[in-house]
Amino acid sequence: MGNPQERPVYQNWNPQRLYVRSLLMELESSWIVGFVDGEGCFHVSINKHNEMSTGYQVLPEFTVVQHERDVQVLYALKSYFGCGVVRRNHGDRMAYRVRGLKHLMERIVPFFEKHLLKTKKQIDFLKFRTILLKMTNNSAHLNLEGIEEIRCIKEQMNKQTKIESDSFGNRRDESSEIPCRVSSDLHEWCNDLGAVSTRDSVKL
Repeated sequence: MGNPQERPVYQNWNPQRLYVRSLLMELESSWIVGFVDGEGCFHVSINKHNEMSTGYQVLPEFTVVQHERDVQVLYALKSYFGCGVVRRNHGDRMAYRVRGLKHLMERIVPFFEKHLLKTKKQIDFLKFRTILLKMTNNSAHLNLEGIEEIRCIKEQMNKQTKIESDSFGNRRDESSEIPCRVSSDLHEWCNDLGAVSTRDSVKL
């Protein structure tokens, strides 16, 4: 990702509270993995869109959300990957987002293929990558059959299992979707896609 001397360097920061303010941060791959395990999300939306031949638009996104006081962390991620945008998510929350298919495939996916996530989020990433490959190799997002395949995969992502016991002590597992706190505003998507960095490489 360019000359390492050009990258921002953070000093004297507390990794527990992430108060970085005006300091500059040097991110390490292992730190990013742990941070994304806790705060990141791989998400795919399928929204109705009258201008698409299928009537639907598939919108993949990698996002990390933080309180606005820690926005420097998000800018550090943007600098590390050399793509994406930092925008207000909602209220006092800010988000780092990568939505361009090219940047997802060339920068985000290779990083997490090399540096594996440690939690169940690794499963979400693998399903996310499968969807991206279907979009890039088979143009699955441009026909109804492909969109249905994508829908089936995305419905298995971002699930959490809640274990309950009945009055007899029998365990019951219930799966529900974990909210990813992403935007489905198509106008915002267009703005984000037009605002991504044009840098050519990323340090993996």
